[in-house]
Amino acid sequence: MKISDEKYQKGFNLLLLLIGCTFFFSKLCTWFIIIFAVYNLVFFKRSTFPKKGLVFALIIASPMLLELLFFWKNDSPLLGWKSAEKSVSLLIFPFFILSNYKHIPFFKILDLYAKATTAILLVLLLRFLIVEPDLVHKYLNRIDLWEMGYQFAESFKNHAPAVNMHLTFVAILNFYFLLRYLQQQREKWLIALQTLILLASIMWILIVNTRISLLNVTVGFGIVIFVEAFKYYKAKTIILGSISFFSVMILMLFLFVQLNPYMKEKYSTSTFAYMDKVGKLDEIENPESAVFNAFVTRVSIWKSAWELSQQSLLTGYGSSNSKPALTRYYEQTNQHFLAKYAFPTHNQFLDFLLKFGILGILVVFGYVFLNAYLGLKTHSGIMLAFFFNFFTSNLVDDFLIRFDGIVFSGLWTSLFVVYYLQRLDLPLVNRD
Repeated sequence: MKISDEKYQKGFNLLLLLIGCTFFFSKLCTWFIIIFAVYNLVFFKRSTFPKKGLVFALIIASPMLLELLFFWKNDSPLLGWKSAEKSVSLLIFPFFILSNYKHIPFFKILDLYAKATTAILLVLLLRFLIVEPDLVHKYLNRIDLWEMGYQFAESFKNHAPAVNMHLTFVAILNFYFLLRYLQQQREKWLIALQTLILLASIMWILIVNTRISLLNVTVGFGIVIFVEAFKYYKAKTIILGSISFFSVMILMLFLFVQLNPYMKEKYSTSTFAYMDKVGKLDEIENPESAVFNAFVTRVSIWKSAWELSQQSLLTGYGSSNSKPALTRYYEQTNQHFLAKYAFPTHNQFLDFLLKFGILGILVVFGYVFLNAYLGLKTHSGIMLAFFFNFFTSNLVDDFLIRFDGIVFSGLWTSLFVVYYLQRLDLPLVNRD
């Protein structure tokens, strides 16, 4: 098929953007990944994989390679493949994206992705208001406010913590581009529009309302200010601007808490209740309502996962066998509440330790910390904020067992490597 290099690259970059903008819609995103793979196979001769990207590609692909290496540990090959197929994109992304690294407009894709995702969330919120009037009426009357974010995410078949992990990165990008527009002295209307987009992305985080996201977005903004703003502005300007910006954030949070008083309980007594009952949740009266989402439940799960993993440190239990093994351990240790709901590890590091043993935890640390390395090497606040967001999210959840978490991290990490390689191609004097 004859097609100009310019048209080929436009199609390539458009598919990257479409994959990024459809994280919330797994089936649609899967189709775009398939189209992306086929597109690159059709034009395979245009791909030139850079040798200097090989190590990075192997690190990005390592979770999938680990699934293949320990495939023999699965009692059911079908269940083993079902687990492994979620990670196929970790083979597709690094090879094809790095093969085209010279022609990828890194910042343009990030900017369009952040704006498009913010707009998509607006459409999804309007849809929620229309198709779920009973739920909206209930929340307006302050009934069961604890479930609001989860029901909103569920309305488009998503998991609230996964949605907020994406939204945290979107808000950080919108903040970065606001700083960039100000530094470039762009048109006033464009700066005003970018400010509204940023505030909207922060509001989506408050609506979905998971605890870790508020920490991640605040720290993420701080990282961007420290790493990026000091490149262009004087300290006095940054301090005054930061005070103004975070004052607006605090005001938004205050107003939201007035509308959602459950947040006071959620971020205080509810979160850290019953910490003396770690591993003994059945001693709590009605643990379903008292500690289902409490920190003590997570710590009890982590304690059990750690104890069980010590029994098979070299090879783990396999992808499809690890969760049933953990559930049996709950039963053996008389933790009936945990066994009843078959809680997964809720910690990606322990999850890989349980599945693949010592090699598993080494791989997941390498995969997650690659973003920190790239951020430090390129002096990028975006990458360092992404690292903090993904790292802390995986301390309290296990996003590398979810399609959206795998695609989210695999795509952006591959693009971060693209930016790193592009900078390597520049003369030393132009890299900063």
